[in-house]
Amino acid sequence: MSKFVISTFRGRLTNNVTKTTFKTNLIRPLLLSHNFSSTSNNYAVQNISVYGSGLMGAGIVQVAAQYGFKVTMVDLNQEFIDRGKEIINASLKRVAKKQHKDDKAAQNALIEYTWSNIETDIDSVRGAEKADLIVEAIVENLQTKQNLFQQLDKVAKPNAIFASNTSSLPISEIAKATQRQDKFAGLHFFNPVPQMKLVEIIKTSQTSKETYKILNDVIMKMEKAPVICKDTPGFIVNRLLVPYLMESIRLVERGEASMKDVDTAMKLGAGMPMGPFELCDFVGLDTLKSIVDGWRKDGKIDANLVATSKILDDLVESGHLGRKSGKGFHKYV
Repeated sequence: MSKFVISTFRGRLTNNVTKTTFKTNLIRPLLLSHNFSSTSNNYAVQNISVYGSGLMGAGIVQVAAQYGFKVTMVDLNQEFIDRGKEIINASLKRVAKKQHKDDKAAQNALIEYTWSNIETDIDSVRGAEKADLIVEAIVENLQTKQNLFQQLDKVAKPNAIFASNTSSLPISEIAKATQRQDKFAGLHFFNPVPQMKLVEIIKTSQTSKETYKILNDVIMKMEKAPVICKDTPGFIVNRLLVPYLMESIRLVERGEASMKDVDTAMKLGAGMPMGPFELCDFVGLDTLKSIVDGWRKDGKIDANLVATSKILDDLVESGHLGRKSGKGFHKYV
């Protein structure tokens, strides 16, 4: 959770993420130097295909291309692709300006180098044919993800590795749609991908050591920090963060403190860049509710941690979803 890291909620965050305090407080952008990275011929992964061109997918494409991988961004139609290219272009300009503040030529060189490594395609089959690694960053729906991987399993190279960027769905369940479960894992990037250093590598009981090593090498080449986790609900970050957010809501429901005071307390007392209610609004209340409802239905987490919240349910039902709707726990102009 894709931004203090809850922002990992599958690209639900808006482009305003780049303007928030937590971005600069938690991690500095990892930018390319003048000596642009190149992919060695004997490197296990040279070609990456990313399915999905939203905030998460576009961010993964950008970072991979910046660090020398040849990347194909795949989506359902050209309109989605064009929107993804706009996201990448805007982000690249920010990155280049920060990396080379007073050197316009260096800024342009970084942007041109990154784009030289990016292709796009609206043909899902063709997009997978040359990939050494396929990363899925589409809608958070188990059946939709399974359908995609089942199709790609038939056309991708036998040794191609599959990875899902899901923040809440079981990797093992997604992998069941394929015949390469030993080459399947989770790669959970955090949004905004170009700025956030952490990547969770999620291993199922069938993920091979070789697959993990290759994925770890890929993440290290992108100059990000990998952490390993078993295929458990929420992995590491969301597993800890969602219950924290829900308990914050329940604390207010019980009348023990106000939302304003809870936000202030966690920022000034715990050093959080955002208070929990600010963070809920930033992520999207519908997204938070969807995750909690899914975990409760799954039954693998203590029921008390994922109990329903009337305040949350009522806000979502009323269409007050947080920043994206103009109102959630707080109001936004």
